[in-house]
Amino acid sequence: MKTNAGALLSSIRIDRTARRKISVQLYMGLKEILLSGGVNPGERLPATRTLAKEIGVSRTTVIDAVDRLTAEGLLEARVGAGTFVSEALSGQRAAVAAARPAAGKPVDHHLSRAARRAQRFLAPRAWLPHKSQAFITALPALDLFPMAHWARLSARHWRAGREDVMGYGHPSGYQGLREAISTHLNAARGIKCDPEQIFIVSGAQQAFSLISTLLLNPGDPVWFENPGAIGARNAFVAGGADIVPVEVDDEGLSIADGLRKAPHFRLAFVTPSHQQPLGQVMSLPRRLALLGAAEDADALIVEDDYDGEFYYGGQPQPPLKSIDTQERVIYVGTFSKSLFPSLRLGFVLAPRGLERTFADISAAWLSGVPTATQAIVADFMNEGLFSTHIRLMRQAYKARHDALIEAAAELSGRIDVRPTSSGFHTVGFLTGDADDERIVAEARDQGIVVAALSRYCCAPIDRRGLVLGFGGVTPEEIRRGFGKLRALPELTR
Repeated sequence: MKTNAGALLSSIRIDRTARRKISVQLYMGLKEILLSGGVNPGERLPATRTLAKEIGVSRTTVIDAVDRLTAEGLLEARVGAGTFVSEALSGQRAAVAAARPAAGKPVDHHLSRAARRAQRFLAPRAWLPHKSQAFITALPALDLFPMAHWARLSARHWRAGREDVMGYGHPSGYQGLREAISTHLNAARGIKCDPEQIFIVSGAQQAFSLISTLLLNPGDPVWFENPGAIGARNAFVAGGADIVPVEVDDEGLSIADGLRKAPHFRLAFVTPSHQQPLGQVMSLPRRLALLGAAEDADALIVEDDYDGEFYYGGQPQPPLKSIDTQERVIYVGTFSKSLFPSLRLGFVLAPRGLERTFADISAAWLSGVPTATQAIVADFMNEGLFSTHIRLMRQAYKARHDALIEAAAELSGRIDVRPTSSGFHTVGFLTGDADDERIVAEARDQGIVVAALSRYCCAPIDRRGLVLGFGGVTPEEIRRGFGKLRALPELTR
């Protein structure tokens, strides 16, 4: 190409296999050259036809990119002369160069004191894949979800008026869903509540963050099950709470241990229906003792009932909230386990006296969950499909649990897998000196997902173990998974 045709820009490379559009790639490539000094201010660019031929794209693509850069002031179009690099880039390049850090030196972004403190204590959270495989935790039986019913309800709402499904929803949640949840909690969980106490959030994790923001000051002591739920712990740590690791025994959270460590606690976090991750159910005496301790300390309790719907070991214990006569329990529920995770839908049941506060805060800064999604779930509940689904899942999880216990017998003496009466995960304690983190790595190489019990601990405990999910895994996959576990070097030495 002749130099009088304009600056040479052949260094731009277009990846035709990339997801990013070619026009965007060209725009970003040109912009990088302009800002980095690849062409000088006042220098003329090639004609769009020439540039298109040089790079191997259509002229329309080039015109689009040049027009965008001209609109941003990086290029100047001169009638009858062509397109030139803006003279204003002289000063802008100096500012960019001064702001750019030396190679290899990280930028100090001056995080807040709260963020810096939280970074030191936040527990790492593994991303949970959406593919069913042994022995993934937190994933329900997606293979058994009634997609036909869901599709029918979805079509109904997306055929509704556009303003009903496309506008901004109420910040506290779709009223129909709040009413459906209230009815379900009253009938199925024995929790007496009104729809005005229900606040819809985008999953339990947002609920924990909201509770932390509303109720905790930096340094407030929070009783936390040890081992316990990682996501909730991170939310309270990010809010500046002082996490108090409280022992968990066969009856659940040890109230005596909590009182020894922090008698004047501000908040207690518990998973009484199915302890996360150990799997036991908190006894009724222990529940009553926790309520009494909260009353004495003028504290609140967060009850995470993440999979309490799925009991199959006889009559379940009532939710802690159902026996709360002092309005101290904040009940958090999620549809990630009862329906499917990508809904990103949960709710908070606020104690009486806090409804107004939750409503005001929701209106002030929560953007709300898509209205159509909430409306579909409301219809799913009101038409009896939710209750039917829960009953079928209890049967399926019982069968998968029994398959897990049967297959685990092959590893007797190396892993002590504990039966559970609810939910869709349990724990297997390791015997001898086997290392749980090493087992996790070896299992990953064999296409098996297990979680080390130590990941859930905010303080060291005496036992090592593996958390084994079975809800999203068929009995056949469970048996194959234990066959692979049996051959792991760390479990055979």
